[in-house]
Amino acid sequence: MPKPLITQAMIDAYDEYTHLTLDRRGFMEKLTLMAGSGAAAAAIVPLLAANAASAAIVAEDDRRLKAEDITYPGSGGDMKAYLVRPADQQGRLGTVIVIHENRGLNGHIRDVARRVALEGFVALAPDFLSPEGGTPADEDKARDMFSKLDPARTAANGVATVAYLKNYEHGNGKVGAIGFCWGGGTANMLAVNAPDLAASVAYYGAQPKAEDVPKIKAALLLHYAGLDQRINAGIDAFRKALDADHKEYSVYVYDGANHAFNNDTSAARYDKAAADLAWGRTIAFLKEKLA
Repeated sequence: MPKPLITQAMIDAYDEYTHLTLDRRGFMEKLTLMAGSGAAAAAIVPLLAANAASAAIVAEDDRRLKAEDITYPGSGGDMKAYLVRPADQQGRLGTVIVIHENRGLNGHIRDVARRVALEGFVALAPDFLSPEGGTPADEDKARDMFSKLDPARTAANGVATVAYLKNYEHGNGKVGAIGFCWGGGTANMLAVNAPDLAASVAYYGAQPKAEDVPKIKAALLLHYAGLDQRINAGIDAFRKALDADHKEYSVYVYDGANHAFNNDTSAARYDKAAADLAWGRTIAFLKEKLA
């Protein structure tokens, strides 16, 4: 069977379904019209969605790493998290919070945390769904749970995460963050709410309000996808506010790339060239700011 043709309109419809108001039934009806049949639509959905069965870039049992599931004090309750650091660590290292997409702490984000640790950091991937019991195996259920999160408590849990890592025994006291999609917006808000955060990297993340920008102390690295009209609509106002308050930041827009271009488990949206370029910039930035 030939590989289904995936159009930009299909990708946009999926983005509307996963981030805005379109429900699954409405999405499938729209996709069926675009694809020409229900069978074609059914074949396309797995290519648009993240594939949990995709192979990890860094194996869970990679001997170069020490990895464990932990809990630590959050705001009003424990936070679940995945903690990874180099197995041969010498001295104290910079620490990086890896913030998940709107699917929770899944296998892909655990893989990203391992990638960060291999670059010479302590990586902590919190489960921000912990107040709701933690990330479920069903990613559609996980996505629905995000609407139940209290934004104020999420922000407080982020601040608590920074505090935990500042005092982590194998860390050097410098804390950075990297977030994707929902996590990109959360990384931006963490920069607003945590004055002790040294560096924040947001991949296609929603921008904070202009009036919140003066609270930011961290250096910012902002990655955007050229085709991501929904998120990109806020770039100019964010940039203007950052400039007005003389903040340290860099913005990169990757032409031709879609929202979630870094997620290599999504066949239709992953853009290797953009992902590799953004990742190289991210690691260089974190090494500079967390040394």
